[in-house]
Amino acid sequence: MLLLESRIGPANMSLRHLFQVQDDIDRLFSERATNYGGGVNPKHRLTSYHDFFVERVPDGARVLDIGCGIGEVARTIAQRRPDVSVVGVDSDPAILAKGRRRAMPGNLRLIEGDATRGLPDGPWDVVVLSNVLEHIEDRSKFLQSIRKQACTARMLIRVPLFERHWHMPLRKELGIDFRSDPTHYIEHSLAEFDDEMAQAGLRIVERKTLWGEIWANCEQME
Repeated sequence: MLLLESRIGPANMSLRHLFQVQDDIDRLFSERATNYGGGVNPKHRLTSYHDFFVERVPDGARVLDIGCGIGEVARTIAQRRPDVSVVGVDSDPAILAKGRRRAMPGNLRLIEGDATRGLPDGPWDVVVLSNVLEHIEDRSKFLQSIRKQACTARMLIRVPLFERHWHMPLRKELGIDFRSDPTHYIEHSLAEFDDEMAQAGLRIVERKTLWGEIWANCEQME
């Protein structure tokens, strides 16, 4: 039925409808995958994306994971790097409570707080921002504030990539939402990401794209 309906009428209208169906299916996939993973989306395990953060934390570092959610990235860093101290901060107490019911290494704390208003007392050697920046409207100001408050030498950043599929510019051309989450203010192109880091006073030491996302190791400019 869907196949027949998609071939009736103007192509732009059909495409809008098909993209809506695709979005509904994607949401269902995510929901069922998380259920399959026992409350944690299996993408954490299947893409091994925690490795990016773990491998770039120096020995003995104090690590702050902003917008940590249930703390999966923070937990992996703490478990695999017992010589470091890790604090995850999130503004959602229900999510944090869920995270605390999972394994809690002795070098990990999950605390409630709004990082747009202030950070836990530093200094912090590494700040992790994993799928957080896209939820912030004034990202340059936010990053500058983190730099000043945390006195950090390194930020490890992960954001969705706009250029992950040719469907994204097509959606934009059709005037429909291309974001993977309606709460995102942006899904960065590579050029947009580079510009924002420069505006925030950060130098990109390393940047790569994988699994439809941008991964970057950034340091404060001299």
